[in-house]
Amino acid sequence: MPLPKAPTKRASRLESTAFATTLTVSKPPAAAKPTARPAPAANEARPLSIVPTVARSPEAQPTPAAPAVKPGSSRAAPVAGAKRGPAKSKSVGNPKLFVLDTNVLMHDPMSLFRFEEHDVYLPMITLEELDGHKKGMTEVARNVRQVSRELDQLAASMKSSNLEEMAKGLPLDHTGHREAGGKLFFQTQLIDMPLPQGLPQGKADNQILGVVQALKKLDPQREVVLVSKDINMRIKARALGLPAEDYRNDKTLEDSDLLYTGVQPLPSDFWERHGKTMESWQQGGLTYYRISGPLVPTLLINEFVYLEAPGAAPLYAKVTEITGKTAVLRTVKDYGHQKHSVWGVASRNREQNFALNLLMDPEVDFITLTGTAGTGKTLMTLAAGLSQVLDERRYSEIIVTRVTVPVGEDIGFLPGTEEEKMGPWMGALDDNLEVLARGDSGAGEWGRAATNDLVRSKIKIKSLNFMRGRTFLNKYVIIDEAQNLTPKQMKTLITRAGPGTKIVCLGNLAQIDTPYLTEGSSGLTYAVDRFKGWAHSGHVTLARGERSRLADFASEVL
Repeated sequence: MPLPKAPTKRASRLESTAFATTLTVSKPPAAAKPTARPAPAANEARPLSIVPTVARSPEAQPTPAAPAVKPGSSRAAPVAGAKRGPAKSKSVGNPKLFVLDTNVLMHDPMSLFRFEEHDVYLPMITLEELDGHKKGMTEVARNVRQVSRELDQLAASMKSSNLEEMAKGLPLDHTGHREAGGKLFFQTQLIDMPLPQGLPQGKADNQILGVVQALKKLDPQREVVLVSKDINMRIKARALGLPAEDYRNDKTLEDSDLLYTGVQPLPSDFWERHGKTMESWQQGGLTYYRISGPLVPTLLINEFVYLEAPGAAPLYAKVTEITGKTAVLRTVKDYGHQKHSVWGVASRNREQNFALNLLMDPEVDFITLTGTAGTGKTLMTLAAGLSQVLDERRYSEIIVTRVTVPVGEDIGFLPGTEEEKMGPWMGALDDNLEVLARGDSGAGEWGRAATNDLVRSKIKIKSLNFMRGRTFLNKYVIIDEAQNLTPKQMKTLITRAGPGTKIVCLGNLAQIDTPYLTEGSSGLTYAVDRFKGWAHSGHVTLARGERSRLADFASEVL
């Protein structure tokens, strides 16, 4: 912070007759911090500080107060320029009190520490519900156990175990989470708050609503907000006049339309604006362009660009290097031509060609492909995998896995081994293998049967339940239906990759079947957003379906 300018006039010295018995020393402004002065000697008179009557310079004006937190936000908006650390940026007025529903803690075990300077309140019924879900090997059970450990550490930081100290609240930053500046309050006394006649008193959700209603009456000056992932719970709360919000901290993007697509069209005047300073050369049958200009800051590594103008040759290129204010574009290989087909599969549109360039690139270790049904995600990924496993011997085998979330009613337990249990979930894999095997028409029936046996021997079907602790060496891993993964599950799968392994995530963000997951909080969205711009990853959003005219029309109108 710059120091204020020195006054232009020096204060005149007062004579001894000017002192009065009721003289009050004017206080320095609150915004200015006192500077350290050397202590006067014992025989030296202590001077009286006089504030000069000079107009204050603009730099010395006190900074305006920080704006209050906008209502309806689960997270406080940080003050501009404030640094996160032990000293928290406080909002004007009292901090909010967020009452957490059980499903919030089940969904994100670190949600206790996501509310910055605001306080968190846990009703006793929430602790009871957590205790009922702690057993098992599911993701929810693991999250509940993690929440219990965090609560135990916070309770252990108390100096004594009396109710008085518990009622004051437990500082949330005592366990090392410096971003949490509020306190944690437990329900320490019985709250008897009658609800409307239509709501049964014994239901857990209604008991939490009663707690919120009681807290609002106990402290009317403070804003009490219910945070729940349950839509019906929030609807009931608002019907009772209680503020309720969704837990939004887990969302990577508020709007899925803002998701990185991996493809950017070039402006029509690209050659005119960048042609004068452009350098071009050829290497390995591909053309390279080094450009500089206003377009460079908008580009990311491994992002595809294209320029299609009537009467001119189209440009399809990939960003391979960004250095300062310059970027290098490299033309892509045309997989739409049959002589460049991958395992008999040729691209049918621009985005499919970009996707095959990523899938066949040995320098790209992590790929995400999104798109509606019928855009060719699984077929292209499987064809590229078979080509690199059987023809180029780049990978030892293909591993396919997916989330087993049923669309309708569950049909119960499935018999057999791990692969046999996963068989009914892998219908898409079988359909695509049938398409790939049909392409070899000159081999005859015996040749196709031998090819199918060879292909099957190189494909392993694994369940997500047994992925923890594994390491894949030199494998081609396909994660199908990745939109149903949580960010934590996505991290668990991606960190299984060992040396020489490529991971491809496929999914359609419009078909999420996992409860409490949305397009903004899906693990696939999380991975796309975090990996964009990395030199060894790529993403393409496939826009056009190529399955059939019936499937394409159904995707548009249904």
